[in-house]
Amino acid sequence: MTERVKGPASYFPSIEAKYGRPIAEWKDLIRSKAGLKHMEIVAWLKQEHGLGHGHANALVADTLKEGKA
Repeated sequence: MTERVKGPASYFPSIEAKYGRPIAEWKDLIRSKAGLKHMEIVAWLKQEHGLGHGHANALVADTLKEGKA
């Protein structure tokens, strides 16, 4: 039995399907905004790329978490 994905990563399949870009590409875009705060990056994704708030927030949270690991 496979374990169910939880947290921000649970949004990834729908993000890829809805916006047509792989998660790795979104994460590269987010990393290019180093120095901005979490919600500033979320706002940028929403404004520049048309992401919904939940999708943008999930991508940013997961990407920034990787930098702290």
